[in-house]
Amino acid sequence: MHCDPRFSRVREVFERHFADGEELGAAFAVYLDGEPVVDLWGGTADRHTGRPWEADTPAFAYSCTKAITATVLLQLAERGLVDVTAPVADVWPEFAARGKAAITVEHLLTHQSGLPVVEDPVPVEEFEDHAAIAARLAGQAPLWEPGTAHGYHALSYGFLVGEVIRRVTGKSVGELVAAEIAGPLGLELWVGAPDDVIARTARLKAGERPRPPGTNGQPGEATATGGPAVTEAAGADIDAGQGGSAPTGAAQGRAAQGSAAQGSAAQGSAAQGGTAQGSAAQGGAGSEGSRDVLAEMARAALDPQSLMNRALGNPRMQQLKGGANHPLILRAGWPAAGVVTTARGLAAFYRSLIAGDLLRPDTLSDAIRRRVSGPDRVLLLDSSFGLGYMRPSTTFMMPSQTAFGHSGMGGAFGVGDPERGLAIGYVMNKMAGAVSGNLRGLRLVGAVYDALR
Repeated sequence: MHCDPRFSRVREVFERHFADGEELGAAFAVYLDGEPVVDLWGGTADRHTGRPWEADTPAFAYSCTKAITATVLLQLAERGLVDVTAPVADVWPEFAARGKAAITVEHLLTHQSGLPVVEDPVPVEEFEDHAAIAARLAGQAPLWEPGTAHGYHALSYGFLVGEVIRRVTGKSVGELVAAEIAGPLGLELWVGAPDDVIARTARLKAGERPRPPGTNGQPGEATATGGPAVTEAAGADIDAGQGGSAPTGAAQGRAAQGSAAQGSAAQGSAAQGGTAQGSAAQGGAGSEGSRDVLAEMARAALDPQSLMNRALGNPRMQQLKGGANHPLILRAGWPAAGVVTTARGLAAFYRSLIAGDLLRPDTLSDAIRRRVSGPDRVLLLDSSFGLGYMRPSTTFMMPSQTAFGHSGMGGAFGVGDPERGLAIGYVMNKMAGAVSGNLRGLRLVGAVYDALR
């Protein structure tokens, strides 16, 4: 392990998470101006066997994949193979059906296409057939007028963007990542992991199970009523039994944002639910104060037909024993939620992005420009996106407005900050009760920024 003395506080925070029992296994890595300054790992990779978390232990990082997929598409745009302002139907004619002729590639990247849900249940037999799932989406009508609103396309994003990529290259996102990003740069990062990597991948575990406001207090109620997609165990261990829901976890994160940015615990305010106004002020969204967001999220979590549950729940990983721990999921390489990576590999990806190794500086600058901000029709909290990259908001809580990246279900995240020359990666196997972010990660990234002040 390595930790530059300037970042000793980061190591203290990382070690405290294990001492306090908050972390099971995890890794955290930071590059500053292209040089590694933090590379930490520890704990247990598999609680069933006791296998330790080692230097090369990768983890399934869910939606951290979306930024990688966006980068692949933007590389194609630089080569003139894709025009992000053009209709998707230019390269995928069947997509024009049912009122979608005007949907652009940019609409896909910014979650504005109105296709956050794969309407019909996807059978396990199709989990590795991305084109078949994309064809399902091509046959659907948008749920809102494209370009007029945004809502997190949790899983459909990858099948939509991935199909555009396949139409112009004949290759999958995973194949292009291996050939043009991870392979040449030597990154520990796979969108579709090979068997030898699967064998050493950390096993995900449900963390503490917070209960949504308005329930009768029974553990796992959101899951029992059909809302597995927003639980901390979504796609993790079925043998964990019961999961919590996104609302409480999201509330914890929102309440913790200010103090987590200082590298502190913020447990007190988190336990009290916090306020939307504080995070909106830091995240740049600012529209949640007039809405009872927690109540809306609680209702959505308990409603199996809510847009939130439908968007996050199909394809349904829980059809397989162990969910996201199942080799089929790790191998499938879903372009929205399929990356297997180490913290070092994820941080190095962002190091390469901000260094100009993957995209031209002008391409990246334009790609991280905010295209949409405000209430998210799926997550209900405020969110903000550039072309496939998250920008600071309630759903991507960063201490700096110049940061960009993407988080994943349960807490993993990757971050780049061109202004500060920072690249950060965090992966873990004890999932938090939120769709995006966890307190552990917020404390760590806050300690990094503190060290630079």
